[in-house]
Amino acid sequence: MVAAFEKASGKKVPLNLTDRRPGDTVAVWAATETAAKELGWTAKKSIEDMCVDQWRWASENPKGYE
Repeated sequence: MVAAFEKASGKKVPLNLTDRRPGDTVAVWAATETAAKELGWTAKKSIEDMCVDQWRWASENPKGYE
């Protein structure tokens, strides 16, 4: 994810890997097959496409939603 966002933004993302904090989840994952089967939903864009879209929006809206 970090590499995809760096590619989309053209910027280096500062990264500091540390121990989990209290309350952080142990693991997070997605089962795309389950989403397709139970919800009839499949992604139409790649992670890279999504990062490009997010960077474009953030660049055009530096103050977020007004």
